Amino acid sequence: MTSISRTRARGVETLSLDATDTRNALSAALVADLAAALTDCGKDPDLRAVVLTHTGSTFSAGADLRDPPHPDALVGLLRQIVELPRPVVARVTGHVRAGGLGLLAACDIAAASTTATFAFTEVRIGVAPAVISLPVIPRTDPRALARHYLTGERFDPAQAVRLGLLTTAADDVDEALAPILDGLRRSSPQALAETKRLLTARVLETFDRDAADLTALSARLFASDQAREGMTAFLERRDAAWVV
Repeated sequence: MTSISRTRARGVETLSLDATDTRNALSAALVADLAAALTDCGKDPDLRAVVLTHTGSTFSAGADLRDPPHPDALVGLLRQIVELPRPVVARVTGHVRAGGLGLLAACDIAAASTTATFAFTEVRIGVAPAVISLPVIPRTDPRALARHYLTGERFDPAQAVRLGLLTTAADDVDEALAPILDGLRRSSPQALAETKRLLTARVLETFDRDAADLTALSARLFASDQAREGMTAFLERRDAAWVV
């Protein structure tokens, strides 16, 4: 059973993360299912755009600590979103944590409702936002990002817009997306692909330069004693041993 549901309307394919029992955590299976769906979308000449959204109250809770994807698979998924020859538009109406913010940053356009919340929680379980930095760092304000990377604090959609993670936030996210999707539907497929290539060149340079190092860093940190303590504390709903 796939963890991605799909619908189509007027040249726009909507892919919904649909593993609500794990709050759409990035498991090995979900990452593989989303990659397969995106591959299908990339082959469809009639497609103008992909909308990436979710079922349930959480867009994604980040890496699935019980069934995490291999770092190479996550790098591949993020790069696939960036390289897809169709614009990918994130539609968020719930919570986004850790690795879920990597998906958001990989998308070309991102919109959220004003009830959404965000946090880079990696530091609180003893790891770093390593792999997701590939799309996050090139697309965000470095001074604003430093606070949220280092503290793991929760922040709201207005701050996510200032940070550069979101394009827009609105009470009604579908109303905000309507003119965006209309614009994409009116655009030439060739023009969309080449314009996206211009916009993503700097992000892909970061992948080419840093992916191997960040993948190694992620693997090293997840195997560390502090990460084991942090993940155990998270699953047991208690403070980690280092909290003072």
